[in-house]
Parts: sequence; C-alpha cells; structure tokens
Amino acid sequence: MSLQALFNDVPFVAELGIEMTEVGDGRAEARLPLRPEHSSNPQTRIAHGGVTYSLVDTVGGAAVVSLSESISPTVDMRIDYLAPATADLRAEADVVRNGGSVAVVDVEVYDADDHHVATARGTYKTDGDGGRSPWTEGVDEETVERLSD
Repeated sequence: MSLQALFNDVPFVAELGIEMTEVGDGRAEARLPLRPEHSSNPQTRIAHGGVTYSLVDTVGGAAVVSLSESISPTVDMRIDYLAPATADLRAEADVVRNGGSVAVVDVEVYDADDHHVATARGTYKTDGDGGRSPWTEGVDEETVERLSD
C-alpha cells in the first residue's frame, strides 16, 4: 500500500474529506473540498479553524512519514490563519529538518482561488519503539514493518 493510500484510508481523514494527492521525498500535498458541515458560520461557508488545522496536520504528517518511514505523531503545531477560507482548500507540506528524534515541516494552505489562507510549522516525533506505538495498534504487521524498515 502506498503512503498516499495509507493516509487516504485514515478514518478521520476520510470523514473530513481530505484527499492526499502526493506523498514522497519529504513533501506532501492534499486537497479538501469545503462542505457546509466544515463551516464555522451557519449563514455562510467559511472553514472552521479546526478543519484547516486538521488538513495542515495530516499533510505535514504525511511529508514527515515519507522520510522517517515510521509512525510520526505530532509534537507541536503552530498555525497562522491569514485569510478566511471560503472555498476548497489545498495544502503543501515540505520537511525542512529531519533529525534523529524529531522532524520539522512547513505547510502552506491555499483556497481554490489561490488565496494564501494559512501557514504553519509542525514538529513530529520520528524515533520509534521498534515501530510499535499506540498509532500502530490494529495495523497489519506488514505495514508496520514497511514503515519502520
């Protein structure tokens, strides 16, 4: 299973409607069609900050995993919301530092009209415990081994 497919199969990612479009070599991209249930305003469509944050965290994590080859949970995330998101979203993540125990990733978010709506920097844990963690619970052994090799 490819990393792109693996991330697209995450239940929360699927529930939000996030679609990973590229994952590899410390980079990832994803799209999120903005739906009415993503809105923070019942009168109009404007993305709730948590929706944008979830997109950022998902695409950032995918970029890190493409280098760490292991489950890499978020340690910290700082996000700046630059403009209201009122159209479909696209996020681009690039790993800027892949260290022995943590990786740092920058993420940019744009809407369908190419407005820059958010920027973020995240830190993810990259060292593992033999590939086993709460995030690997229920994941088949072959996938865990592939990620931790």
